[in-house]
This record gives sequence, C-alpha cells and structure tokens, in this order.
Amino acid sequence: MENNKIPLREEIPNNSKWDLSKLFKSEKDWEDIFAKAQNIPDQFASFKGTLGKSSDNLLKVLNFYKESAILIERLFNYASLRLSEDEGNSESRARMGKMMMFYTKVQAQSSWLEPEILSIDTSLINSWLEKPEFSEYRVFLKKILRRKPHVLSTDEEKLLALSLDSLRTASDTFDILTNVDMDFGKIETDEGVKPLSLSTFSTFMRSKNRDIRKKAYKQFYAKFDEYRNTIASLYAGSCKKDFYIAQARKFSSCRETALFEDNMPVSVYDNLVNTISKNLPVLHKYYELRKRILKVDELKHYDVYVPLVEDVESRHTWEEAVDIVYKALAPLGEEYASTLKNGLLNGWADRYENKGKRSGAFSSGCYTSDPYIHMNYKEDNISDIFTMIHEGGHSMHSYYSVRNNPYMQYDYTIFEAEVASTFNENLLFNYLLDNTKDKKMQNYLISTQIDEIIGTLFRQTMFAEFEYKAHDMLEKGEPLTVDSIRSIYKGLLVKYFGHILDFEENSDLECLRIPHFYNAFYVYKYSTGISASLALSRKVLSDEPGARENYFKFLSSGGSRFPLESLKLAGVDMSNPEVVQAACDEFARLVELLKKNLNV
Repeated sequence: MENNKIPLREEIPNNSKWDLSKLFKSEKDWEDIFAKAQNIPDQFASFKGTLGKSSDNLLKVLNFYKESAILIERLFNYASLRLSEDEGNSESRARMGKMMMFYTKVQAQSSWLEPEILSIDTSLINSWLEKPEFSEYRVFLKKILRRKPHVLSTDEEKLLALSLDSLRTASDTFDILTNVDMDFGKIETDEGVKPLSLSTFSTFMRSKNRDIRKKAYKQFYAKFDEYRNTIASLYAGSCKKDFYIAQARKFSSCRETALFEDNMPVSVYDNLVNTISKNLPVLHKYYELRKRILKVDELKHYDVYVPLVEDVESRHTWEEAVDIVYKALAPLGEEYASTLKNGLLNGWADRYENKGKRSGAFSSGCYTSDPYIHMNYKEDNISDIFTMIHEGGHSMHSYYSVRNNPYMQYDYTIFEAEVASTFNENLLFNYLLDNTKDKKMQNYLISTQIDEIIGTLFRQTMFAEFEYKAHDMLEKGEPLTVDSIRSIYKGLLVKYFGHILDFEENSDLECLRIPHFYNAFYVYKYSTGISASLALSRKVLSDEPGARENYFKFLSSGGSRFPLESLKLAGVDMSNPEVVQAACDEFARLVELLKKNLNV
C-alpha cells in the first residue's frame, strides 16, 4: 500500500480492512438494533426501589444490567471503529453522536443503581453472594461494596453525574486551544516548508539537522509562552476539578482518589518515584554519552530525542511483518502466536492509512467481537512492526480474558494492559537482536530500546512526580499559578536530565503541553507497566520453570482480580521496588552495550 498519495477509504482493498461483521452485518443492522435499545433507560428506571426486597429482585436487575451492557458495548464499539475509519465521514460522525447521547441518557437513568445496592444491609447482600446464581456477579458486587464509603446518596450521585460534562471543560478547552486555535507556524526543512503542530513537533525533534531542531523548539515554545497564563489556568482548573471530586467522594487526596479503583496503594506510586530517583545517575550517564556521540559543546533540550543511530533500511510487507511477529512470539507457544497471526491476516486489523483515517494505532474490541487492531502501517518503517506486536499484545490480552471470564469480570485495567503490550515488544526486540549480524541494525535496535525505556520508564515517572507535587500544593492551600507550576517542573527537569543539559529559558513550559496531565495520576501506569513487562519477559525468555504458564494465568484473569493480584499470578510483585530496580538495571546494561558497540 505504498502510494504517492493518501488513498480514499474505498480504494483500500477489502482484505486489508477489518471485518466488523461480528459486531453488525451492516449499517442498517446497527440502526435497527440501536432503535430497539432505546427503551433501556426506562427499563432501568422500572427497577428502582426494588433491589433490597429480595435476592431475586437484585438478580433480575443484574441480569438486565449485564444484557444491556453487552449490547451497549457492541453498539458503541461499532460506532467508534467506523468513525476511526474516516473521521470526516458525516454518517459515521452522526452515528457516534447518537450513541453518545444515548449512553449519557442510560448513565443518568441508572445512576441510582449503585447507591441502592449499597443501601442493602451488608450482611444480607453478602449472604446472597454465597448463592450459586450470583457467581458471575460476585466480583462485580464486591467491588461495588468496597466503594461504599465513597458513594453518595442517589440524589447526590445524580447531581455529580450531571456535572461530569462541565468538569471536562478544562480538558476540552486545552485540546481545542492547542490543536486548533494555536498556530505554531511553519518550518523550512530540506524537503520544503512543513507545518509545526503538537503532532509534528516530535518529528522535528528527531531531525538530523540541529538547526531545524533548534528553530522548531524555539518557535514551538514561543507560542506556549504567548499563552502561558491561559494554559496554566486551564491546568489549575483541572487540578481543582480533581480536588473537588476527591472531597465529594470523601478521599484524603486526589492521588488516593485516582488509585482507588485499581486498589493501588500509594506506596506503589512512591516506590516507583523513589527507585527511579535513586537510579538517575545512570540516566545522566546516558546523556553524557549522548553528548559525546552528537559531538556538541552543549547538550540542549532539543538534542535529547534525535536518534543516536540512523534508521536502517528495512522494508516489510504486511504479510512479512506478521511473519516476524509470529516468530518473535514463539516463546509464548504456538497457540498464542498462531492465533494472533491468523487474526492479523484475516479480519482483525485495519492495516493502512486512508484519507480521513484516525492517526496512530489502537486495539479495541468487545465481549462479543474480535479484538480489532487499528493501524496506519508503513512498509519502510521498522517501528511499525513494534506497533503491530504492541497492539497485538492488547488484543491477545482481550482474547484470553474474554474466553476465561464471564462478562461482568472480563474487563482488565489500563495498569494491566500496559504490561501485555510492552511484554510483546520486549520479545520482538530480543528476537530481532538475536537474528541479525548487521552491527548497524543491532545498534539501531539497542538505541531504540534505550529510547523506549527512557520515554516510558523515566519520563513518565517524571510526569508522575510533577502531578503529585502540583496536586499536593493545591491540597495544602497553595495557589497553582503559571510561576509555581513552572517552578515545580523546572526543578524536575534539572533532577531528571542532570546538569549535563543546558536548558532554554522557557524549557519548563513543557509542563503546559502534556495532554495526559488532564487525566491525573494515569501516567505512572506506563512506568510500572514496562517494569513488569521487562521482568516477565526475562522470565519467559530464560525458560524459568512455570513462567509461561504463570503469564497466561495473568492474561486469562481479566478483571477478576485487582492489578497487583493479577500480576502476582504472573510472577511479579509491583509492591516490591525490586521490579522497578531490575528495569533500571536493564537500562544500564543496554547503555553500556551501546557505548561498547559505538566505541565512545
């Protein structure tokens, strides 16, 4: 699918598109089922006030909840996937709009459900849970009972639900401001004039031409400097929203609120930050190495993302890439590898870019469908093979979760999801490194893996530390201003990059451009995820007894356990800082290996 122009959707061969017929056979089929689903909100309301009267009444509403949720998930998944095919398609956009309005109505009409379940005497509901007919709802209900101290009255819950849309204002405004209203201008490159934007900034930072990197960097942050007060106010507003929810839900802090759903103790968060802090000297050593390799007098912030090893020439058709993925997954056994291979070749994946298609890649399925994979595959980009196996990790996680759990406990958390995807990337890295004698390719792979660990382990931990410091300041009654926010971030830049880096006056404005900060206390999951996946992949690759079987227990556990417990099934204890330390040790090993190979 290599063309001089981006093809239209209809120009993509059908065998290169995903097969959504397992969701709905046609758009008309979706419309018909959607029309029949319109009575779901009123049906929810009809159960109100009956749950505590008998176990049969509770079971009836749970059965209805499950059947409705399966259908709504299926409707939503189809609408979302169709929109991602071509975001300019008005029919797909209208379908998604209808779906969102319907979903909001369902949420409003069912907001009474959890408070009413919690109003039932705890000993009574626990006795009902012992009955065999409640077996598939046991985990679901126990998670609800755990939330009892933080669930409000029915009326209060409804008010909170009605406020959710307005509470997204800071995030929505940030997206519109930075993606639409802010004009970052254009940059003159060797290939002509190119636009500078949030999405293209990273491309410019990878340019081999230092003058282009410098110009793009200064021009980019000059625009953020222009809007610094507005964006700082938006971020402060987002933090205030987090603080409001924490207080309304009777939590002691914003961080505790965010970690509660995963039953994640704050000690895991603190262990991550503390362990990474202890290992920053090896990161600083890497930046010293980078400075020598780039042969610059001063290492600037715009020098830390350019690849140290030039891209290697590599071209693989989709089918060839799938075969590489299949071979790399051999340590997980034939069933896993062949299942993903067959899926990638036969309807799971939407392979290539077309006009209007959503950028990037993702895995998305539901309980009753295939675990679909959205890609924009390029044959001449070896990183796209890593993307393929990464998204394949998510899809196979879903594949095993669906087949080993009832609907009400199949959905795993983001914390666990990041382990399954990066685990697969580790297998691919080791496979490619072991199967090439080309020194340039070896160094490219090692350098790329180093960059991946920096971006996922160290950088995301820096972000996590920033989020904690910013929210802690607010919780202590100290105002979040543009100056205080920048001061926090400047201190972290110096801490994580070390004094080897020479920062610009406005380098600390980076804190104003990170969209993840509007979903607070989320990014630490990337760091813990790669730490766990590195540990688990080492166990499997070294043929440690029981390692593969334990990993499949993790993949199959779905949402039946909280993340710490499911990862213990696989063989890692994230409450132990040794897991993060081992990831840091692997980083140090790779840095030494690259230094030796490049003889610097």
